Amino acid sequence: MTIIDELLAERGVLLVDGAMGTELFARGLTAGDPPEMWNVDMPGKVADVHAGYINAGSDVILTNSFGGTAFRLKLHSLDDRVVELNAAAAACAREAAKTAGRRLVVAGSMGPTGELLEPMGSLTPETAAAAFAEQAEGLAEGGADVLWIETMSSLDEVSAAIEGARRATDLPVAATMSFDTAGRTMMGVTGADAAGRITELGVAAVGANCGNNVAETESAVAQLIDGAGDTPVIVKANAGIPEFKGDELSYNGSPEVMGAHVARMMGLGVKIIGGCCGTSTEHLAYMRGVIDGEIDPPDIPAPGPAPREEAGDNGDRAARRERRRRRT
Repeated sequence: MTIIDELLAERGVLLVDGAMGTELFARGLTAGDPPEMWNVDMPGKVADVHAGYINAGSDVILTNSFGGTAFRLKLHSLDDRVVELNAAAAACAREAAKTAGRRLVVAGSMGPTGELLEPMGSLTPETAAAAFAEQAEGLAEGGADVLWIETMSSLDEVSAAIEGARRATDLPVAATMSFDTAGRTMMGVTGADAAGRITELGVAAVGANCGNNVAETESAVAQLIDGAGDTPVIVKANAGIPEFKGDELSYNGSPEVMGAHVARMMGLGVKIIGGCCGTSTEHLAYMRGVIDGEIDPPDIPAPGPAPREEAGDNGDRAARRERRRRRT
């Protein structure tokens, strides 16, 4: 039995944390700088983000290591510091968890490499697995309880990440994919596809995070629930729809919108629920209240895509690119 199973048996539904990127930007991170460096340069500020989500009621906190593979760190000439930066990320979360007064899951965030696998690109399954193994080694060294593969588009990359994680550690693994237009990932994977392939790999949990909008994510989750069997399902949707206001990307989902989303997901049988881009401590506290039955959420439908004349093809693509880069 994994720590996820144990806490689910104890609490019924687990609340995962919210966005990391927006919280770091609010604390002074500059666009274009690697967030992972803050694990060694500004560990107190990273721990403060974790503390905010812990105080809002999170049962699971994700480390500041989304871009922690050598492929992503190489963009900042940091690919020789993979183990160090990932260990520091897990240590920051571990220290924050010690102050919670309750048992928490420290989940080691492992995002996509940003490369395409053969034959569409030059990345091979072996080189991908090796990169994820190096990242997993650091996260385990720093004290992660679980390795949390997230925001994936390709099932082959998910498989490589799981292979790498298991090559380096014996930690349980969870995996989520990002579903965009028509309930598919960028590489065309459906929720049913993901449930079938990923659960066969024996993960601790499977699910959806980020995505184009709440409605698309919820559609994919319904398929995941149908195909996941006894494997717990995760949903970590964005807080509404991304909107550019000048040069800034923000999300239009209020705490009430996310609370209504929580209620719908619990109705489907989802047991692990959090928020991705745009989700703040205010959102998380409201979501906690819904899970605990202390807040009766309003009946708000899931936000879908903005009308074409308002969003436009170029705006949609720009928002998706910025969202995947920052995972805020």
